[in-house]
Amino acid sequence: MTSDGVGSGRRGGPIVGLVVLLWVGGLIAAVAWWVSIGLEQWNVSNGDQPGTLADLRYRASLALFVAMVVAVAGPAIVALVAYRLRLVRTAVVFLVLAVVIAVPVLPFAVRVGHDLTPVPRTTPVAPEHCVEYSGGDNRCPGG
Repeated sequence: MTSDGVGSGRRGGPIVGLVVLLWVGGLIAAVAWWVSIGLEQWNVSNGDQPGTLADLRYRASLALFVAMVVAVAGPAIVALVAYRLRLVRTAVVFLVLAVVIAVPVLPFAVRVGHDLTPVPRTTPVAPEHCVEYSGGDNRCPGG
């Protein structure tokens, strides 16, 4: 064995380890954000604030969607970094992990994505013509 062969395959190990730690930290942060919004929803649900509850529901869907994206994209990014550093076995393991996570998460992500699309709010528009109301003065011109 020469000195070139010893340890040459592990030169990217710390970089991949750092990317894995960033992925796990991001996943923990996204899940903690989602749980904190859930606790806030539980607190608000006892009050009479329907607008606040709708806003919290949207924020919870957004946080859950972010957590799902981080859960799937993290291993894919680790696989890409490992492949670029010529750590092929590590890249394959994380690519398989990304696929294994993506298969059950994808249907939920689609459903949560539909919750994130804004529903067009229609505000009642005042009529442009005369509308007579019963029981009162007729304010229509000519009537």
